[in-house]
Amino acid sequence: MTPLAEHIRQLIRKGETVSLDRFMALALGDPEYGYYMTRDPFGADGDFVTAPEISQMFGELLGLWAAEVWALMGSPPHIQLVEFGPGRGTLMSDALRALQVAGNFAQALDVHLIETSPYLEAQQRETLGETQFKVYWHTSLDTVPEGPSIFLANEFFDALPVRHFVRYNKAWFEKVIGLEDDGSFYFGLAAEPEPTIRAQALEGTVLEIGAAAHRLMAALAQRLLKHPGAALIIDYGHVQTDFGETLQALKNHKAVDPLAEPGEADLTAHVDFAALARTAKAIGAAVAGPVRQADFLAKLGIFERAAGLKRQATPRQAIEVDRALLRLMSTAGEPGAGGVMAPGMGGLFKVLAVTSPDLPPLPGFQEKP
Repeated sequence: MTPLAEHIRQLIRKGETVSLDRFMALALGDPEYGYYMTRDPFGADGDFVTAPEISQMFGELLGLWAAEVWALMGSPPHIQLVEFGPGRGTLMSDALRALQVAGNFAQALDVHLIETSPYLEAQQRETLGETQFKVYWHTSLDTVPEGPSIFLANEFFDALPVRHFVRYNKAWFEKVIGLEDDGSFYFGLAAEPEPTIRAQALEGTVLEIGAAAHRLMAALAQRLLKHPGAALIIDYGHVQTDFGETLQALKNHKAVDPLAEPGEADLTAHVDFAALARTAKAIGAAVAGPVRQADFLAKLGIFERAAGLKRQATPRQAIEVDRALLRLMSTAGEPGAGGVMAPGMGGLFKVLAVTSPDLPPLPGFQEKP
């Protein structure tokens, strides 16, 4: 029993509806007991590992990508580099180190980090403490100043709450959290159907909707219509919208019951890139991708960067560079939960860019000549 679990029990006992998206929002972001508010979840000692923690090459290439996009924007005299969910600050630290050789772009740059966790913000301030760039922190996009901007979101959209609807008796009912006699949680269905969903499907089919992701994407697209810029989204997910649920929970790098320990495990869902692209296009923004992470990083020059690092490395360091490269780029199957083979990061992770309508083709997305 966790303190947050008891809080959620009290909400249910009071007669409040706790839908899946509300449960996720509490489990991840409750100010006192939320998962991201109380710990560093990254790395071998945490619950999962992200690409910036695997290799410096990832952040370096994204920083240089941003510099190229700035040039395609016409090199405005002031540009904001904005990152959603910066983790420990590792990605941004690597990106800014690479940008020290970027000349005019570095001089035009301010950095804005969107972080809701005071715990992680403190780590980011320590990581970026000696950078030459001006860095500002925000808890939401709303307070980031408007103007020419480049947005980065690596493994951010997967942590946004999702809603689940189940096809039952020829209607769609939302999943809600119920309470057993022993105090444990279970998935139930709302008392009334959701009248706005018209999709047809077999009984028992689950429809997963990332409503929070769509709201954020709409806000980003609206900004990109008003000011030149681009948003780069890198996450695991699928390129075609389909039925089915992808909710998962991780603790100590292992899959666990999503309802068992709210606030003690990471909760995520696969990103529906096709749906995000539709939202952006509906607002009027342009879209590139999604493409596989392996293809994107290859076009940015990750193999060349790895070769450069190895030339200056000890034999042991060179082996580590090769291991990191394989992990970021592999598209072959890897053991997943329950022994099921899952795609490697290079294939599982996708990259989507959303831009102002008049921006030329972006690096990493052009077809090879």
